[in-house]
Amino acid sequence: MERKELLRYVKDKYGTEPDYPWMKWPSYAVLRHRPGRKWYGVLMLLDRKKLGLDGEALIDVINLKAPPELIDSLGAQEGLFPAYHMNREHWVTVALESGFAEKNLFRLLDLSYRLTGRR
Repeated sequence: MERKELLRYVKDKYGTEPDYPWMKWPSYAVLRHRPGRKWYGVLMLLDRKKLGLDGEALIDVINLKAPPELIDSLGAQEGLFPAYHMNREHWVTVALESGFAEKNLFRLLDLSYRLTGRR
């Protein structure tokens, strides 16, 4: 999946427009609830090495919130990593163009949206 497809999905489903809050990292986008502005996803362009992968290329990833028991059960799937720069007990990182199943990415995205919604 490409970044633009993911952004189209969240716009169509949740009315979310990405927020680019960091001048230092202009490609990093935060996906927030309306209203409330609580994060449910963070898109980043990372060096593969930051995820323990070989190569010099940059890759698009998204951090998503998930329940700890689900994170444990997901195990070692291609394209799924412990959360980069977030609490690894409650967040996971998915490499967008990794072979991680699109339907599973959408499920995780929907779950993250629900988990971070109003209580």
